Amino acid sequence: MIAAMNIEELSNKVIGLAIRVHRKLGPGLLESVYQAALAYELKKAGIRFEKEKTIPVYYDEIVLEPGFRCDFLIDQQLILETKAAREITAIDQAQIINYLKLADKRIGLLINFNVLQLKDGLKRLVYNYRDSE
Repeated sequence: MIAAMNIEELSNKVIGLAIRVHRKLGPGLLESVYQAALAYELKKAGIRFEKEKTIPVYYDEIVLEPGFRCDFLIDQQLILETKAAREITAIDQAQIINYLKLADKRIGLLINFNVLQLKDGLKRLVYNYRDSE
């Protein structure tokens, strides 16, 4: 495994790996194909990650089942959601903000691989803890 990176370095590295996957595969494939390729690139780069990480949802004193599953939790710092859709919607963005809030994380990436240039399918979202108080 590589040495620990700060969140900025980590998100930049993950974006670079996603760009590599997109350049090799292009748009038009299933989300699961991009996830598998990205998992391979993360592993090859020595970056720790959990795929389909369960995020519990608490309501009053109970934990609601089944909670959520984010596509990737990377190095216990960064939530990554992948899409292969026509466009990223406000609901997609709200979903990752909720994941950040529930997982107590600050930075998330939402990457839509179904675009001609990956920069057009990339959203970096920041959950500001102070906004929720």
